[in-house]
Amino acid sequence: MEKMKMETKNWTSENIEKIGELFPNVITEARGEDGQLKKAINFEALRQVLSEDLLEGDEAFEFTWVGKKAAMVEAGKPIRKTLRPCKEESKDWDNTENLYIEGDNLDVLKLLQESYLGKVKMIYIDPPYNTGNDFIYNDSFVMDKEDYQEQTGLFDEDEHKNFIENTDSNPRFHSDWCSMMYPRLQLARNLLSDDGVIIISIDDNEIDNLKKICDETLGSQNLVGILIHQRAKGGGQAKHIVRGHDYILIYAKNINNVELSRPKIVQQKTYEINGETYIKNDDVVRKVFGKYDKSLGDRRCFYEELSIYKSQDKIDEIEQKISTGEYFLEKNKEGFHVICRYEKLADSRSKLYSIIKVLSEEGKKDVDRLNIPFTYPKPTELISQLVNTSTDKNLIILDFFSGSATTAHAVMQLNAEDGGKRKFIMVQLPEVTAPDSEAYKAGYKNICEIGKERIRRAGEKIKAEIESNTAQLKLGEEPTHVPDIGFRVLKLDESNMKDVYYIPGAYSQTILESLESNIKADRSDLDLLFGCLLEWGLPLSMPYTSEQIDGFAVHTYNEGDLIACFDENISEKAIKEIAKRQPLRVVFRDSSFASSPEKINVEEIFKLLAPNTSVRVL
Repeated sequence: MEKMKMETKNWTSENIEKIGELFPNVITEARGEDGQLKKAINFEALRQVLSEDLLEGDEAFEFTWVGKKAAMVEAGKPIRKTLRPCKEESKDWDNTENLYIEGDNLDVLKLLQESYLGKVKMIYIDPPYNTGNDFIYNDSFVMDKEDYQEQTGLFDEDEHKNFIENTDSNPRFHSDWCSMMYPRLQLARNLLSDDGVIIISIDDNEIDNLKKICDETLGSQNLVGILIHQRAKGGGQAKHIVRGHDYILIYAKNINNVELSRPKIVQQKTYEINGETYIKNDDVVRKVFGKYDKSLGDRRCFYEELSIYKSQDKIDEIEQKISTGEYFLEKNKEGFHVICRYEKLADSRSKLYSIIKVLSEEGKKDVDRLNIPFTYPKPTELISQLVNTSTDKNLIILDFFSGSATTAHAVMQLNAEDGGKRKFIMVQLPEVTAPDSEAYKAGYKNICEIGKERIRRAGEKIKAEIESNTAQLKLGEEPTHVPDIGFRVLKLDESNMKDVYYIPGAYSQTILESLESNIKADRSDLDLLFGCLLEWGLPLSMPYTSEQIDGFAVHTYNEGDLIACFDENISEKAIKEIAKRQPLRVVFRDSSFASSPEKINVEEIFKLLAPNTSVRVL
């Protein structure tokens, strides 16, 4: 019976295997940190295979910084961590398909690789701008003291905080920022669907470096474009040039599969006729004859006065279209018959403009209306416009620098407006709020508390507005769609398994016998279930049920994608009942079976009753 790994995949090893399939002659062996031999790439041999002319010397066009190699390797390193469900901080846990994940986004992105590989249609992030006053993730691989001292002769005293203040006096000011972004974008790319895009807000400080990183991790050929976000007006205290704009980079997973557009802005009233959108055009005469008769007054061409144009052919043409229903007569407020027609909006979308005008102050108004204390949030309208560049109303959007959760707010609002079923995944490190901040004084101890409360309040506000509008509907009018305003909270934590699970050979038989279980004592069935979802690559937002079978707790995820039982000494009756349901996957606790014969018996039961079910233990 196969054992669950309970750690993320080693993507470096996976990539070595793929390269080996293409070029077996470049595979060699190297001794790892544990002293064991493992497969490796002979890069000199690989370079020779891929090049007709061997590149000699040090001259090459490249983008690099101190710590880049470590940052590139980090994305592929496996971790032994998990996401633990937190139902008490969630909203509508059983029904929602939205996720709010607390934790370092690098680790979270690694954990999501299996469950959301190629499933995310849009990623939006608003990372630290590196202005000299920003806090950035202090990844352990960014540069340890010894390595940095060796390469530059300098090192930072604070290497163990989740966040460090990246001041412009820091000698590795740009290097730390680039090292933070590189592996996160590598991992983010894996999550994008083939027609997906990643959208990144940035300012002048790092736009050049960010574009180069994106060119490497996403491919320069996949640059959709760079938008200008006009966020401010007025001169302020600028010495030379008023910086009233930021930038928005858009990269595609595959530029050939992406279609971005914006809803066409229609100034006049629209009409829904047989499911199609129309506008009423009461200016037919001018379009036919090309001018107005000034004696009738500007924009007043009436059917009774058509004879002044002395064009019987045109008059006959209009008469014919009136008789067939293409044109019709409608009395205006002066009592004249105006020639009208309904024109179908064949294309309700148009190309994107390179400039988006949404003032940053609107973001502050958004949170103020919810009585949420937060400094410099992105405007909800800005994110709504970016999300709405996709015509897919069922997409998954990921934001792994979630902040105050503006993206979640925008998604819920947009769903309410157009009936969409978009789903969001927010990821945010629980960065503590400063003791002298308004947020701290209001009771918010970290940014995650702010983000979750904003989603709750914004959702309730949207729901209340819908209910108010529904109460005022006239007979025959359809009520507005009520969107999903819930979210499941998951928190990054160390593995559910004790160390003995991973390295049993390092423990003596005496110690092993004293250990009742290789699962940590504080972990619940729900913790274990979601840990299994991550390893098996199942989405984290699907419904599940729990029931008692022969006195044992059995959990069924998404109607049989997975059935799990983590009780001790599970009975054969319960095992047979689970097998009869023929789930795709089953997982039991390893300690449920006292001996190898019992495990063999379980395997035989499933071979007989559910031969296509994958069975594992943890």
